Amino acid sequence: MTGELTEAVVAAQAGDEGAFRYLYRSLQPGLLRYLTVLVGPDAEDVASETWLQISRDLPRFTGGEFRAWTVTIARNRAMDHLRRQRRRPALTVPVQALSEVAGGVDTAERAGETIGTEAALALIATLPPREAEAVLLRAVIGLDAETAGRVLGRRAGAVRTAAHRGLRRLAVLLDRRDASRPAEAEERVTPPLPRRGRRAPDARVESADG
Repeated sequence: MTGELTEAVVAAQAGDEGAFRYLYRSLQPGLLRYLTVLVGPDAEDVASETWLQISRDLPRFTGGEFRAWTVTIARNRAMDHLRRQRRRPALTVPVQALSEVAGGVDTAERAGETIGTEAALALIATLPPREAEAVLLRAVIGLDAETAGRVLGRRAGAVRTAAHRGLRRLAVLLDRRDASRPAEAEERVTPPLPRRGRRAPDARVESADG
């Protein structure tokens, strides 16, 4: 946990509302992306439940990795929500949004760099659940493998492996998408061929009398 985040936690525990707002602004974007993959369009509601519990339990936080503590609460709230809804994690993002993922040279690196976009979250939602969560905790929340393992109840090595496999799968998906683009672009810009048997008008053609 960074020094600023640590100071904000201590201040928020002492009742500093500004410090709590700082924690919210710092952590909410990552938590919302994580929850979006877990519960889809209900992410905002689950995030609200998460922050209610964070504000209630913050005085009892005794140290350690604060981001891990918050994402553990978010994950528990998401699992409770899914049990209530009795459905699997899902993300409803239009297929057209996938075209907005930025390109790059190295596909594995590119997959990691684009995780913050809505389109990349849609791709992550197609991964096996273990890989999706590992990628999100490592690349979006910013937890190390050991801390992410504690959140998920798995060994650090297993989290590293799952995150690596997830990024490789994302790289393959990005490659497939990019491979289809040149043909689509050529089809859009190729002008129609002129019809045979029809002569284009020529303004310079002289009259028969001339």
